[in-house]
Amino acid sequence: MNSAPSSKPAKPAQGAHRVAIAACYGTFLEWYDFLTFAALAVWFGPLFFPPEDPTAGLLASLATFGAGMIVRPLGAALFGSLGDRIGRRKVFMITIVLMGGATLAVGLLPTYAQAGLWASGLLLLLRLLQGLSAGGEIGGSAVYLTEHAPLRSRGLFTSVLQLMGPLGILASTLQIAWLQQALTSEEFLSWGWRVPFWVSFLLLLISIKARIALHETPIFHQLQAQAQLSRTPLRDCFRDRQTLARMGILFLCISAGGGVLFFSAQVYSGVFLKTIAQLNGAESSLLVAIGTMVLFPLTLFAGWLSDQIGRRPVVITGLAIGCLSIYPVFYQWLALSQAPANAVFWPAALLMVLLTVPLALVTGPQTALLAELFPARTRYSAAALPHNLAAGWIGGLLPFIITLINEQTGNPLAGLWYPTVLLSLALLVALRWLPETRGNDLSK
Repeated sequence: MNSAPSSKPAKPAQGAHRVAIAACYGTFLEWYDFLTFAALAVWFGPLFFPPEDPTAGLLASLATFGAGMIVRPLGAALFGSLGDRIGRRKVFMITIVLMGGATLAVGLLPTYAQAGLWASGLLLLLRLLQGLSAGGEIGGSAVYLTEHAPLRSRGLFTSVLQLMGPLGILASTLQIAWLQQALTSEEFLSWGWRVPFWVSFLLLLISIKARIALHETPIFHQLQAQAQLSRTPLRDCFRDRQTLARMGILFLCISAGGGVLFFSAQVYSGVFLKTIAQLNGAESSLLVAIGTMVLFPLTLFAGWLSDQIGRRPVVITGLAIGCLSIYPVFYQWLALSQAPANAVFWPAALLMVLLTVPLALVTGPQTALLAELFPARTRYSAAALPHNLAAGWIGGLLPFIITLINEQTGNPLAGLWYPTVLLSLALLVALRWLPETRGNDLSK
């Protein structure tokens, strides 16, 4: 690996930006595919589960969404180890094809009315494949992009990757909102819901072309040339006490906090606005889209700010604001449901913006942090596993657990204490143990 063109880093500016575009587009597709399911979770209840009990159908739909999140750590363990052993780029090709194929298949599934429990089972199987793919992609993409990033603007440069999740859900929710406006309810439930999954196939072809052009990271080539690659990356992670401790910090603090804020603001908010605050589907989707559009500049700002003052103070500020804002925002949304219809939308939109601020502050520096915390030879595994454990088991199950607590208590706000407690724990961990990583040498 000394003379091949792909082993040499491209000229910093132009090469790095090409890498960013190609890597981010693939991650956008992963998130588009993964979150289209979340955006349709409310409609999947009657489509794929017994229609007699709508509440049970909603819970089953949210649980199926959560199942994909549960297996994300398995994908992280499998593909993370491969990424440390055979290279980041090869793993990216596998994960994108797996995600794209599973998503297209969802759009071709028969419904419960057509196939009964077979439809429910196949939907679950495809969701599990999506989860495995996402586990390999999310976390690994952070490592790949950060290893190409300019040192002094690493936070800003890599914060772009955090926009791919919101951009993916924006693309899916706007598409679904447009379909709901253009089609009758019967047409949407009959075939309109399938369109976003069919569109993903076209996006997959573009993504494969973009990823074929990617080069391996210079740091991986350096490890390979010096025969320093780890044969057992996960085992090495657990044997090294500092790496293991930082995996715990990543799990409990950065990834758990970011996951709770993301799924509260970008996923559960839509469910709450439609099913509890009683807004119509199009308005609920538009409010989520507004939050997403505001998130774009705020995330870039947070990444830039972390380059100026450090990752630690930015993340701690976001966690603190999140602790104080989640319950009041949802409480006010519920109160607005009693107001006249023409006086609801813009106050609800301002509340969505308030919920977006802490999300941006935590996720803006997150990409750089994922890579900066760990040594190069086990970085993919060390970052991907705890990140996907937190995002999958804590963040991904959040909508289901909140809904379940609400149902069990009969209080539509009771479940919101769950994310508040989780964010409080993340804040305490950050205050005590989160290190400052700005400027760390990624080659070591």
